[in-house]
Parts: sequence; structure tokens; C-alpha cells
Amino acid sequence: MPSTEPPAAPPTEPARHRRPADLPDRIRHYIDGSHVESIDGDTFDVLDPVTNQTYVRAAAGKKADVDAAVAAARRAFDEGPWPRMLPRARSRILHRVADIVESRDARLAELESFDSGLPITQALGQARRAAENFRFFADLVVAQADDAYKVPGRQINYVNRKPIGVAGLITPWNTPFMLESWKLGPALATGNTVVLKPAEFTPLSASLWAGIFEEAGLPTGVFNLVHGFGEAAGDALVTHPRVPLISFTGESSTGQMIFANAAPHLKGLSMELGGKSPAVVFADADLDAAIDATIFGVFSLNGERCTAGSRILVQRQVYDEFVERYAAQARRVVVGPPHEASTEVGALVHPEHYDKVMGYIEIGKTEGRLVAGGGRPEGFGTGNYVAPTVFADVAPDARIFQEEIFGPVVAITPFDTDDEALALANGVRYGLAAYVWTNDLRRAHSFSQAVEAGMVWLNSNNVRDLRTPFGGVKASGLGHEGGYRSIDFYTHQQAVHVTLGEGHNPTFGKARTPTVTDVAAVADE
Repeated sequence: MPSTEPPAAPPTEPARHRRPADLPDRIRHYIDGSHVESIDGDTFDVLDPVTNQTYVRAAAGKKADVDAAVAAARRAFDEGPWPRMLPRARSRILHRVADIVESRDARLAELESFDSGLPITQALGQARRAAENFRFFADLVVAQADDAYKVPGRQINYVNRKPIGVAGLITPWNTPFMLESWKLGPALATGNTVVLKPAEFTPLSASLWAGIFEEAGLPTGVFNLVHGFGEAAGDALVTHPRVPLISFTGESSTGQMIFANAAPHLKGLSMELGGKSPAVVFADADLDAAIDATIFGVFSLNGERCTAGSRILVQRQVYDEFVERYAAQARRVVVGPPHEASTEVGALVHPEHYDKVMGYIEIGKTEGRLVAGGGRPEGFGTGNYVAPTVFADVAPDARIFQEEIFGPVVAITPFDTDDEALALANGVRYGLAAYVWTNDLRRAHSFSQAVEAGMVWLNSNNVRDLRTPFGGVKASGLGHEGGYRSIDFYTHQQAVHVTLGEGHNPTFGKARTPTVTDVAAVADE
């Protein structure tokens, strides 16, 4: 018998939004083991991406706050135990950090999802990856072996690695907790002390590091945290004379400013910047796999990912089929509240970024054929929600082909030949990642070696061993991190030369004719 009950009303937007319990009443800096306000008392609003309402105020750091943090980090480096501990001792503490992160992964994911708008399932994966980053570098610093060379009968030359000092770490707002761990792990494992300046859009998860490190037993002053805006706190860190190296992840334009501002101080720089990565689909590719991977590659993490394959280049023989199937699948991607397990695309991080992405969508409507999305999804009247958007027939000089959008927006362009595909793939200022889909092994390797990208995936999507280098070319970055490249960046590599037995030194200033042996010794230097 059919029910006479009226159908349930769809949930209202407030009912579909979940605010975590026990949110802080204020987010403060963490300097020399204490949570402190800004010296001038200044704060800024932190917004919830679903409502765009202020949910907390954070301390707004300036030069004075950075000075205090750097002074604490420098004292800990010069006088504290951390740089002088054996690698195994530091490793034990970093493994405890990983244990704590793993034990709190659900809470970390809840806060990260709330603060950034990331879908909860993806935020959970990022929290677990943060723990893995600490485990990896804790193990690597113990297993590390350095070069040693023996000049027979004359010398032993070996490499001695030493921590550099205070590392300035500037991190972005997309997957903030995981990307903070990607820098904190190697910087601390190698014996440096740090000052972290997280993105102002997402300070919540960064504020959790202080308690984690205290519980793990990290000495006071080794980790310091200053919140604030890039032009104030970030620039003060970049230009501070007692911060010898800066690791930055963010926009290419910001990276250019950091490069210029750091140059007078001759700082070590590692910068992972923007991307406009191509995914190249040849006619012989497995289209099912290519479509699944390229959908995930641009719409996961709300499209706010530096390695997103946001330009899809498709060989003309399969172009129409690909576009039709891709658009249909993109329209089925689930947009929803970040806290819901079924959500695949949540809310963009901030109204400023939402406006930027929506502006590019309007530009795209004049530059390509809209086949999916194109605006705010139905049923979401508020919040920073964008429907997964697909443009086809996009010309290579279009802005949506050339410029980084950093949202759930993709441009699809046809090509005929391998040479044309390569020209299209390389025809932008960026060079972070590239994805190649083909069953022709020779083509796959030839194309991957010719494409201008720091990382290439062949018939795969963004699965990366932590031992491999991460970084880009052209406007996508300067330097590489990952594995031993991170160890290289965060350490001085000092060459030590030891003479075996009785040494022979060139002799100047004595009344005799130089010998062939003297000349050879000078030439060896």
C-alpha cells in the first residue's frame, strides 16, 4: 500500500553545513613555545568557505612578530640541542609526530575540510599523507649515506652535512596541512629550526602543529609559527637577514617577488609555483582510463591543485567521442557540502578566489564551447561552489588555455600529429607536470623526454614515490624537493679533505727551482 506520508523536504543549506565542535576563539602565533598575540594587537578575519562568514579571528603578524620568531629559532639553533642531536634521536621525535597525526587524522580532516572547503574524504587522505611525509624523512635522515672518495696513498675526501640554520617556510592554502608537513619534515629532520608562515585563508590546521610538536617532544624554539599576510609577515621572513633559506609554494607572480626580494640577501630558494599542465590523449590510448584519470586530475581537491591537468589535448580521431564522454562524466561529478562523504567537489577556499574562477568561466564562454557546468551548481545559492566546468574547441592562444585558473575548470583542444601535440603542450609559460596517454611505448618515452615539465606521468595519474624529485621548469618553479633533493636543500654540504701519511705540499719562497711534482700539485687544486 503506497504511503500517505508527504515526501520529505530537501535539506536546507544551513542543515547541510556542519561546524566542527571546539573551534578556537582566536588563532594566535606560536613563538618560543608560547601562543601569543601580534605585538601590535592586529588581527584578520578567517572565513568559512560554505557561508563566507567569519568564524574566527587570527593574529596578523608583521615584521616585529617575525623578528621575535626568528630570534627564538636562532637561539634554539645556536644554543639548543636540536641541531646537535644524532639523526636517530631526531628521527624518534619525528616518528612520534607521525604517530600523533595518524591518531588524530579524523579531527585534522574535519578541521581542514571546514577551513579550506576540501571534501572530507580527500582531506582525510591529505592528513594521512602528512604523517607519511614525517615518517619518510625521519627514516631518510637515518639511512642517508654521503659521498667519500679515496685518492690512493694520498687523501680521503668526504662530505659532511650540516643544518643551515633558520628555515623560512611559506605555504599555500590548498591542502595546507599536508604541504606544511612536506616542508617541516625535511627541514626538521636535518636539524634546522623553522619559522612557518601559512596562508592567511587557511590558518586553522597550521595552528595545530604547535600542540603536536610539544606532545612529540620537540625542543622549545625549534618550531615557530607566524600568521598573517604575504606582503607583511611573508615579506619580513623573506628579507630577514638571519633566515638563510626560504621554501615557498604558491603563485608564480608571488614567487617572482620573493626571488627579487631574497636576491640581495643571497638566500637559498626552493619555489614550487603555478602550473597549467597538459594531459595528452593519443588515439591509441585506453579512453576509459584516460577519461577517469583526467576527470580526477582536474576536479579532485576542488581543482585547486598545482599539478592539475587543466589542458586536455586530444588526437582528432577520438576527439568528438572523448569530449562527449568527458562532458557527460563531468556533469555527474558530485558537488556538495565539504563534510559529506559523498562529495567529490566542495566549496572553493575563499570568495576572492571564487570570484577569480567565475571570472575565468565567463571569459571561457567567449573562447570555447561550453559542454559542462559554467557557473554555480543548482541548489547552492550561497558559498563558494562552482560546477565542474568543461570547455571544448579551445584555441591555444585563449586565456583559459594559457593562464592558471586553479579551480574545477578544464579546456579541451584537438591535435592531429605528435609534433602538434608537443607544440601545444609546451606552448605555455608553465612547466610543472604533464600526463601522456598512449599505448605506443616508443611514443610515450619520446614525448615525455621532449615535453617541458618537471614531472611526467605515462598512462597514470599523480602517483609519486616520495624519493623522486618534485618541482617544475619555466614559470613553475626553481629547484626541486623530495627525497635526497630535500636533504640537499636543507643542509650545507661541506667537503672535508684528509691527508694520509706524510703530505707533500708545493714549496714557494725557497731558493730552488720548482719541480714537476710541485707544478702537478698546484694543478690538482
